[in-house]
Amino acid sequence: MNSGPTSYVVIPARMHSTRLPRKMLLRETGKSLVQHTYEAARRARRPRGDCVATDHEEIAAEVRSFGGQVFLTSSDCPSGTDRIAELLPKLPDAQILVNVQGDEPELSGETIDRVIELLERHPDVSMATLATPIRRREQLEDPACVKVVFAAEPEPGDVEKGDRHLAANESADENRPIARSQSPFSTGHLSGRALYFSRSPIPHARQWDDRLLTADPPNFWQHIGLYAYRREFLAAWPNLPRSPLEKLESLEQLRALEAGHTIWVGVVDEPTIGIDTPADYAAFVRRRLEARGDRPEARDQRPEGAD
Repeated sequence: MNSGPTSYVVIPARMHSTRLPRKMLLRETGKSLVQHTYEAARRARRPRGDCVATDHEEIAAEVRSFGGQVFLTSSDCPSGTDRIAELLPKLPDAQILVNVQGDEPELSGETIDRVIELLERHPDVSMATLATPIRRREQLEDPACVKVVFAAEPEPGDVEKGDRHLAANESADENRPIARSQSPFSTGHLSGRALYFSRSPIPHARQWDDRLLTADPPNFWQHIGLYAYRREFLAAWPNLPRSPLEKLESLEQLRALEAGHTIWVGVVDEPTIGIDTPADYAAFVRRRLEARGDRPEARDQRPEGAD
């Protein structure tokens, strides 16, 4: 259990899905998709509890059937962020709320803990999210893969280690620069302020070289749609009008950037696999049926007052 700010995971799960109808309730593995995601979220160590926020009684009944916590929210919520904001009165002690999308059944607990830790380390930041390296050009050019550019810097606590590394290299050869592969900071310890999110390939390489995809630290980052928000930010979210860039790119996180909020981006070497199409779900079923030991490690405390 984490001793920092009280955090909760909220899983927005709406019934309507154009490309994969009723996907939250698909259960070819013997469990519904929403149950898989709920159990994955419970593997995180930092949150105090987990709950599902849904617009449909059928999903709510499914969550209750496996012992999960669930809240019914308005069917008019335009996004998962709005759905979570609606729950604030029902989670009065929540200082940090984590948005885990209901179609992310393979998200690791460590990844959830990582995004919470970013807000704990950076108390002036409104929200945090994650990124993972892009190593294939097809992925970089795919509009469905959202890219993020951020001002990367070492995490607090790694600077002293980096200084010792630099000093050691300088003493060995004062005139030899450190190569990129000898960076004192591992990719996983980088984080920084988000500059922009886009469906286009960013940053744009004026002269392309395939080695740009193998650089260390990476040049290109895929945004992972996992968010942690401060309570105060979420309370103000419904009053923020949709911004021009948000409408253009169809990316709601741009609303926060255009309103002057800071989004902190952390790095994980774990691309998530969302379930958006029948093919995605079929592949997930194959992986799940081949897996062994699918048991979550439960925490003791859960949100109070849920359905």
